[in-house]
Order: sequence, then C-alpha cells, then structure tokens
Amino acid sequence: MADSPDLIRAAGALLWRDGPDGPEFAVAHRPRYDDWSFPKGKLDRGEHVLRAAVREIEEETGLVPRLGRRLPTAEYRHGDRPKQVDYWAARPVAEAAFTPNEEVDALAWLPAGEAEARLSYRHDADLLRAFLDGPSRTWPLMIVRHGSAGDKRGWREPDELRPLDEAGRAEAAVLAALLHAYGPARVLGSATARCLETVLPYARRVRADVVTDAAFTVGETGPERARERMLELLGDGVPTVVCTHGENVSELVTGLCRELGEKVPDDPGLRKGEFWVAHIGEGSLAALERHAPR
Repeated sequence: MADSPDLIRAAGALLWRDGPDGPEFAVAHRPRYDDWSFPKGKLDRGEHVLRAAVREIEEETGLVPRLGRRLPTAEYRHGDRPKQVDYWAARPVAEAAFTPNEEVDALAWLPAGEAEARLSYRHDADLLRAFLDGPSRTWPLMIVRHGSAGDKRGWREPDELRPLDEAGRAEAAVLAALLHAYGPARVLGSATARCLETVLPYARRVRADVVTDAAFTVGETGPERARERMLELLGDGVPTVVCTHGENVSELVTGLCRELGEKVPDDPGLRKGEFWVAHIGEGSLAALERHAPR
C-alpha cells in the first residue's frame, strides 16, 4: 500500500492518562463523520510524520502530547483510495480543558472497556488492544548519526573540528523538532564538532547540557566500547539522546536488540542526520523506529 501514488498518509496517537482505576483514553467525536476515534489527521505536503502526529493531536484536543512507543500502523480504504495512519502512544504534557472545534466537537476520557465500546472502527479497537498488550510507560533512547559535514578528504585541520556543512545545519534544525516530539532528554555526544552541532539545537530547545562521552567518539574507543556504554545507559531509565558516528551506529543498535532479546533490523545503520528511537519499558524493547530528518 505504501507504494501507491494515491496513498493518503495520516498520523495520530492513542492519547492516555492515569485515571482513578487505571489508564483512561481520549476518544474524539468528529461531527463531519458522526464517529468516535482516536485523534489523527492527514499529513500536510512535505510534513514529517512525527510533526504531523503532534500537530494533529494539538489541533483536535488542545493538548500538547509527548510521544511514547510506536503502535501498529492502520491501513484501510478511504473511499476509493488507500489510507495509511501511523500511530504512537502518547501522554499529555499537561491537563487542559477541551474546547470544541470544527474537527472535534467532543472529547471523552474513558477506561479501556468503555473506550473500546465507544470506538466506531475495528482498527481503532485493535490499536487499543495493541497498547494494552505492551508496557504503558516507556522511555526513549534515541541514537542519532551526525548530520552532513562535507568531505573529510578535503579537511586539513584536526578531524574533531570538522563542522556541519550547510545541509547538516539544516538537518540539525529539523532534528530539534523531531526529537522534541518524545520530550526532554539528557544529551550525550561524541566529542567532535559535527556531533555536538547536530544536537545543539535540540539541547537548547529542551534546556539540556550537551555532555561529551569518549565512548561515542570515533578514534577514542572502538564500536565495542560504544555498545558497552549504551548498555550502561539502559540501567538508568533516563530518556537519552546519543549522537555518534556511522562507525558506531550498527554496533549500538545490534547490541541493544541482542541485549533485550529482539530481532536485529536488516539494516541497523543510519544515513547522516537519521536516528533510531528505542522505546524501553519493563526491561524490554517495546518498539524500535527509524526516522530521517525529511
């Protein structure tokens, strides 16, 4: 379905909060269709799916979400066209009163059984069950490969001083918003200009320090030490961004999957400016997703 030129792309979230008797889920009523579903909406032209998910939730519910683990993608027909909706679990950053709008005129927070009974579509009920089958609370470990930094063969100064080029600086600006979809995190990076510059816009946005770590610095230690250091971070349970080099990325992702007993992706590497998000919950790898900056 994803290869169809007529494909409608959309994004949304299963938005949940703690209730007196367990989790409660936000179910939205759309007057245009007279149905109940989870908040979602179509991607604008050229819009990244993560930005779309956050934007649609804000527009439909008035709540600012923090994305959690990736949930199954829904694929179905919308009229005579295929439609694909990418979903995440999400929690509101803060409570706020709902204001009816043109797209959603009612928002109900319901426990799981009532939410499933209220939903109009089977794929939404399937999404709810998928959430309930996994850990509700997860934390993100984000592995970023630094952005474009020109051709190192033409760089005559110390390699650690090689900066991002124009394309890399644009990637860093985009990454700041994409990583922010998962909320604030501590920021660790290779002690090289190109890695630090890649995560600096994000660090400033979440008001975090950027801490250099020799384990993730090419030329200081090898990929095995980078993997060992990343596994140490698992024990902390602290949301973390790690920016490193292509030489380390595959080792980090492979080591993470093997440590947590999950299948290693066919291609665990990253292109420059791309990132993995591993959602860790209850000692397991609840989800693993890969994104490019555009």
